Amino acid sequence: MALAEKPGHGINIQDDSIRDSILNSQLEVPVVEVTYWTLFRYASRQEIAILVLSASCAIVSGAVQPLMTLVLGSLAGKFTGFQPGSTNTSEFHHHLTRLALYFVYLGIGSLISVFITIQGFSFAGEAITQRTREAYLQAIMRQNIAFFDSVGAGEVTSRITGDMNMIQDGISQKLGLTAAGVTTFFAALAVGFVRSWKLTLIMLSVTVLVIFVMGSAGRGIKQYQLRSNDAYGVGATVAEEAFTSIRSTTAFGAQDWLAKKFGMHLDNVKRFDFRSKAFLAFMIAAMMCIMTLQYGLAFWEGSRLLHDGSISVSKIITVIFSSMLAGVSIGHVAPHFGAFAAATAAGRKIFQAIDRKSPLDPLSGAGKKPSSVEGEIVFQDVRHVYPSRPDKVVLDDLSFVVPSGKVTAVVGKSGCGKSTLVGLIERFYQPVGGEISLDGMPLHELNLHWLRAQIAMVGQEPVLFNTTVSENIRFGLLGTELENAPEQEITGLIEDAARTANAYDFISNLPGGFQARVGERGMLLSGGQRQRIAIARAVVSNPKILLLDEATASLDLHAESLVRAALDAAAKNRTTLMIAHRLSTVRHADNIIVLSAGKLVEQGTHDELIRSRGVYQSMVEAQQIEANQQSDSVAHHASGMADLENTKESISISTEKSTGDTSSISKSQEHYSLWELAKFIWSLNQDEQSWMALGFVVSMGTGAGYPIQAIFYGNSIISLVNPDASTGSHDIDFWCGMLLMLGLVLLVLYLVQGMAFAWASSRLIRRTRDLTFRAILRQDMAFFDIKENASGALASMLSTEAAMIAGMSGATLAALMNFVVSIIGAIGVSCSFGWKLALVCASTMPLLLACGFLRTWVMTDLEKRTRRQTEAAGYACEVASAIRTVASLRMEGNICSRYSAMLRQQTKQDFRSLILSSMLYATSQSLMSFANGLAFWYGGTLIMKGEYTVKQFFVCFVAVIWGSQAAGAIFSYAGDMSNARAAAARVKTLLSRTPIIDSWSTTGKVIPHHGLEGRIEFRDVSFFYPTRPSRLVLKNISITAEPGQFIALVGGSGSGKSTVISLLERFYDAVSGGVYVDDNEISTYQVQAYRSQLSLVSQETTLHMGTIRDNILADKEDASEEDLIQACKDANIYDYILSLPDGFNTSVGTKGSLLSGGQKQRIAIAKALLRKPRILLLDEATSALDSSSEAVVQAALDRAAKGRTTIAVAHRLSTIQHADIIYVLEQGSVVECGSHAQLMRRKGGSP
Repeated sequence: MALAEKPGHGINIQDDSIRDSILNSQLEVPVVEVTYWTLFRYASRQEIAILVLSASCAIVSGAVQPLMTLVLGSLAGKFTGFQPGSTNTSEFHHHLTRLALYFVYLGIGSLISVFITIQGFSFAGEAITQRTREAYLQAIMRQNIAFFDSVGAGEVTSRITGDMNMIQDGISQKLGLTAAGVTTFFAALAVGFVRSWKLTLIMLSVTVLVIFVMGSAGRGIKQYQLRSNDAYGVGATVAEEAFTSIRSTTAFGAQDWLAKKFGMHLDNVKRFDFRSKAFLAFMIAAMMCIMTLQYGLAFWEGSRLLHDGSISVSKIITVIFSSMLAGVSIGHVAPHFGAFAAATAAGRKIFQAIDRKSPLDPLSGAGKKPSSVEGEIVFQDVRHVYPSRPDKVVLDDLSFVVPSGKVTAVVGKSGCGKSTLVGLIERFYQPVGGEISLDGMPLHELNLHWLRAQIAMVGQEPVLFNTTVSENIRFGLLGTELENAPEQEITGLIEDAARTANAYDFISNLPGGFQARVGERGMLLSGGQRQRIAIARAVVSNPKILLLDEATASLDLHAESLVRAALDAAAKNRTTLMIAHRLSTVRHADNIIVLSAGKLVEQGTHDELIRSRGVYQSMVEAQQIEANQQSDSVAHHASGMADLENTKESISISTEKSTGDTSSISKSQEHYSLWELAKFIWSLNQDEQSWMALGFVVSMGTGAGYPIQAIFYGNSIISLVNPDASTGSHDIDFWCGMLLMLGLVLLVLYLVQGMAFAWASSRLIRRTRDLTFRAILRQDMAFFDIKENASGALASMLSTEAAMIAGMSGATLAALMNFVVSIIGAIGVSCSFGWKLALVCASTMPLLLACGFLRTWVMTDLEKRTRRQTEAAGYACEVASAIRTVASLRMEGNICSRYSAMLRQQTKQDFRSLILSSMLYATSQSLMSFANGLAFWYGGTLIMKGEYTVKQFFVCFVAVIWGSQAAGAIFSYAGDMSNARAAAARVKTLLSRTPIIDSWSTTGKVIPHHGLEGRIEFRDVSFFYPTRPSRLVLKNISITAEPGQFIALVGGSGSGKSTVISLLERFYDAVSGGVYVDDNEISTYQVQAYRSQLSLVSQETTLHMGTIRDNILADKEDASEEDLIQACKDANIYDYILSLPDGFNTSVGTKGSLLSGGQKQRIAIAKALLRKPRILLLDEATSALDSSSEAVVQAALDRAAKGRTTIAVAHRLSTIQHADIIYVLEQGSVVECGSHAQLMRRKGGSP
């Protein structure tokens, strides 16, 4: 790495251009030009062959109907030239029968070709989309960490669900239908050219205008769909963060703030979505108008050519039927072009991520892989800034050595750059200057996957995955030689690692033991239990290098001493870098490095630094290590009694209350009729009902367009031969004029219809997402503890369900209304002109409708079983939200394999349903050919007998055939309708779900104007988590806190301390006994008002994407600037905020990723203090702070506790010695209580 000497300092830095290049390479995303054909990038040879075959069959199926026009023209010529009672009756009947049989043959060809078309395109589209999903997730797994500072897990979920669904919709069945429709269009023109090139050429001039309109509108659709997708990607990140931090969100009553924040992004989505749909409405309206005008032009010009003798009636009818067919086919597939534009727009972000070359690619094979590792790490003049915050230097020309096989500790104030060292060693980021080497080799020359396989890391915020305990520990073996060891050996390694981490006993006593599920992010376990499993995961592979970033911060002192001893043993002959705030944990380190503002200020052993009387010595004095040794030993002794490994026992108690509904949305989904769901969707569009009503009224006009055209058609045909036989005895010019007027009317009607439904649909999607988001935030904690309700699955639901519901609104609903009115109008018109022929022709409609309904049922059943996509999407969201843990554990390959397996299983189960669905659709399409044959044969027979005139026949025929086509076309939307029905059922189920603990309920006792006094009492409270009813967490505990008292809860990790906090926040209700505040059971208070009297600071802090100001003011937007500043000063974060270039307006990144753990904790404390609560709940509130910050913040919390009731969970007894009462918990029971002095005077196992 080229270095230049820094003037005047004698040290080296990189020049600005290299610095900017390094920073840009970690953030820049390539500009990718995505065309429609880019979406087929991942088609295999097999799928290409299937697509070619399917496209060939689409061409055949598309050509069937134009071939029918030749038969129609021949029959029409026979009809117009036949005179009832003439001598050529038998010849006429012979021709009639022969030509009618052609329709049967064409119908059989249609059946086969349409089936192959639909099945082939559906199968290939799903396979290609699956592979694209896999490629996208793999690309995401390849990205460097800086990429995720701006791209949240919610956006990843949105891309892998909503955007991928758009792509699949655009390259599957609709492509086959469009290919057939376009083939019909051109084949019909070809037939027209064969029969009369002059007339067809004149009509073709109009076709150019159609193509121009489609191209112009398509560009508008794509442009605004892109903007809509981008806007929702940001909103999806807001939603995902809300779900993953639901406890904090609920405790602070931030649901409404987050809903408004989410709603702001939904407003942008709505605006762009409407504009996209408006372009689609314009395209359809213009095309329907142009095609109707084309018919009028065809008849008018045909009459001129007939008068000149250059064309026959048969040819005119063939050309006109061909043009009619061309117009109808394009009209039916026109809405699909919106799906293609949307798919192309959705592909932009997908392929940008896929094509982005990560500067730090964990799946790359490039780089050296040394055969052995000693473990010496050297930082040489390292300078670092985070790419998303280039103005703030985090490490400033830092140099030090981590000797091989030694323990090196790094201490310093929060934000001084300690955790950054871990990130640079793991190569999460690239330094902008200097060099980091391992055994003399620069890290950037080493293979990244190999490097991380030599390192095990335990962070201060342990992340577990929503699977079993065993599987979570096993992840530590990925990428190592032990990954593929025999199962028995791996089981032994997992159990040994659990013992090393002091976790074996508590794991064994979980329901299911090592196979017990830990819940999303491990939330079914206590913080200390999660931390110990993370430690077991780190040591299971016996790594060469161990990185401990506050690894024991969440453990009680007894567990910490055991785990610390285990880690000390594990650190022997191993390079260990330890980040610590508690200086007592680093005193035995071989070397201690003291950082300040990114610089090394001193280093040495504990004794050497004490003798030097520098910064470290002052930090030690601040923590009063020597003075607290006795207290620590006492705490050790006390916690020894609170042994956290619960004995496994079967507990049976009578539950007086329900702890919560543990059903997932999918499992509790009720069965609703189509009518109920239609009413539900109508109610969602309540504010737009006038627009919907306008759309429905106008749809009657647009739907009547086909039957009216049939009347004009029939009269136009007969007026070519005998104008006096037409209705009103009008000539051809009159009927051409009528078609011209009809075209202009249809332009207005289709435009009004499209705009009305676009307006209603865009708002329906926005409102559905908003209501769904609010309904999810309304649920109690029991809801979120269910695996199926993991944050990823909920984010996926939010992304896809609302868009699917639009399948019963918008363009789809408009098309369906058109078809329904067309069918009714066609039957009415045909019956009024000739009821016999109408009834015979209409006899095929029930079969068409039966096929369609069956197909809708199949598609609905198929959609229910494809909910695994939601599970797969939830998994993708989970791993994206824990990307640092994923990277450090080398999980990328494992994740991609598991995700692919989930998708393949789904595809395998869907294959049969796809075949049945395709067969039903093909049958419905072939029935139209059979209907044509029957209509001509029976109509010809009626004409031969003199019962019907040619005009009657053509009016009835055109009306019924168009009606039959409309009936068949209805169910080309079967997929959209079935998706909409299933999505509406899920959303309705969610919106109807009233949680037992309803955050937004307005019922309950009102909090007095002066607030609560703060008297707290637990009366014989027992509790188990709803998802683990066999394990009692609290057993008949009684705790009392008088107003203003400071109550401390101590005990082993997993003893129930944090559960007490959860019950006080009313995340759950006790199963027996009661929790009382001011002598009222808390379940009697209005939930939100009650929680507004509390503030919670927990040990794991999650911030939301936005600014520092946004996060502190989340639920207190009316707070004054003075109150905001004072809260920040009390939390010892104000000076740091002012030091930032943008101050309070500094972005915190996704989940606060741009801040250190201590900085996030202090912001959370400021947020809590700003509420000025009557009851303050502290769950290891200062565990992530350095000693100086802790001292200041602890003093602030002590001041804040005055005049209010405080419940504090603590592992460090030094922080709660001044408590009025200390309750010692063991195995969910209170074993003793009293002041610190009282407990110290007692004899026995407790102080």
